[in-house]
Formats: sequence, structure tokens, C-alpha cells
Amino acid sequence: MPQTRPRQPSLAQLRAFAAVAEQLHFRDAATAIGMSQPALSGAVSALEDALGVQLLERTTRKVLLSPAGERLAARARTVLEAVGAFMEEADAVRAPFTGVLRLGVIPTVAPYLLPTVLRLVHESYPALDLQVHEEQTSSLLDGLTQGRLDLLLLAVPLGAPGVTEIPLFDEDFVLVTPSDHWLAGRGDIPRAALRELELLLLDEGHCLRDQALDVCREAGRTEGAPVTTSAAGLSTLVQLVGGGLGVTLLPRTALRVETGRNDQLSTGYFADPAPSRRIALAMRAGAARQGEFEEFAVALRVALRGLPVRIVG
Repeated sequence: MPQTRPRQPSLAQLRAFAAVAEQLHFRDAATAIGMSQPALSGAVSALEDALGVQLLERTTRKVLLSPAGERLAARARTVLEAVGAFMEEADAVRAPFTGVLRLGVIPTVAPYLLPTVLRLVHESYPALDLQVHEEQTSSLLDGLTQGRLDLLLLAVPLGAPGVTEIPLFDEDFVLVTPSDHWLAGRGDIPRAALRELELLLLDEGHCLRDQALDVCREAGRTEGAPVTTSAAGLSTLVQLVGGGLGVTLLPRTALRVETGRNDQLSTGYFADPAPSRRIALAMRAGAARQGEFEEFAVALRVALRGLPVRIVG
């Protein structure tokens, strides 16, 4: 005789079970989700009946998860998180630029562009709940594809399947040197000068490190030329340059913030065409909020025109 399939649980039953699984106490669980204790207890019992599985072990003093409850509690949380994301998407469709927008930004962009981004959101989209996450590129892409993040602000191209890029601008790299360096202050530095310089770069994992190495390889720098990896951030990197340990490449948007107060540093500019990087927004291909993100990109390009960049798109 075929086995009867369990009845479909309701979201209220899943919320009640997930709350008890987290609190391991009926009264605390009921308070956490704004439900009466009898209603919560009844919802969990109804879920057990529907599934034909005992989820909890009840005693007079405490509540324990059964082995089946341990396994299914994680599944319940995943379902509830997915439902929450579903409702957020629905809210966004009904009213663009409202609700939560989880923006991921790389560390070599965040300090220099976020003031402009935050000002734009404050002035133009006051109902938008912007949540910023600063992470390296690989972590941001994982967060985007897994649904933890909605939109990214980072250097491209990414070459990531299922990701759509919306270009914002190109910016040149400049050479930051000690003030007494032979290239200090020059405005016509040939790329070939990079072949033998004592170059300081960011740690592994930063896309700016990879971009700088690409520029050096294009200039003919050999693999054996000295490269000192000494810094986790650009602020430390330029301090090392000021201390005479070498030179480094900075994107122009970082220049004022990182070198403006240090008279031991000087800036050199490359001859045209200068090495550069492209900054873009990135979203999941076919995202429900694609129209909203494209409109945001248009507004952001306008807001960024005061920076030393070349707007694209």
C-alpha cells in the first residue's frame, strides 16, 4: 500500500517551529514572533501531525530538538529566509527605490565613492534602506549569486556567468612616489618605467593588486622584478611609500583622500593612454529590480561627474 505523503505545512507553522528551535523555550519563542503561547504550541503540534514526525522532546523543565527536529530546523529557516526575500522583491516591484537595498562594495572603491553614493540616496531616494557591505570581489560575487547581496559596486570586467554589468566610469592609475623620487611630479611617465621600480602592492585577493600587475606585465615588467606585498589597505600602502620603501599605483579617485595630508608623497601621471580601470554596478542577470538598478546607474553617473573620472554608458 503506498505511503501517504505528508500534508503541506503552513508558513505560520514553520515560523513557530523555527522560533522554538532557536529559543528552546515556548514562552520566549512566542514573545519573539508576537504569538500567544497556546497558539504557538498548537502550530508546532499541527506541524508534527502534518509531517508525521516528532520535532521536539517536551519535558516539564525544557524543550529539546529531536534528531529529526535538528535536521528540519535548518530547512525551516532556509524556507523562511527565501519567503522574506520573495516579499522584498515584491515590495520593490510595487514601489521602486523603497525597502532594503544590500550594496556590496570593494575596499578600493568604498572610501572614495560612498560619500557620493550615500548623498545621492539621501537626497533622491529617502525611502530606500541602503545597507553597505565592504568585501573583496570574490566574496561579493558569492553574495550576489547566493542572494545575500542585491547590487555590487566594483571593478570590471568580472567574467562571471549570470551577472550583468552596468558601466559607470573609467579612471586612470597614477604613480605615487616618495617626494624625492626621480619620477616625482612628472606628467609624462612612460609605462615602461614600471619595469624595474620597487613596487608596493596590496595583499592577495584584492582586485586592485591584479589590475596593477596586469599594467606592469603590459609594460614589459618581468616576473622576477621585485614586488613587495605589504599592505591590506591603500592607506597603509601610501604610508609605506612615504617611508621610502617603494612606489605604488593608485586609482585617481583615491588620490586626494590617501595622499592629501602627506608632504612626503608625490604623484606622477602617465603619458596617454594612461593605464586605467573601469568601475561598474553588477547585478544578477534578469533581476526583478533590473529597471530600478539601471535608473540608479544613470543617476549615479550624474552624481559622479565631479570626480576625476571619465563617465561611460
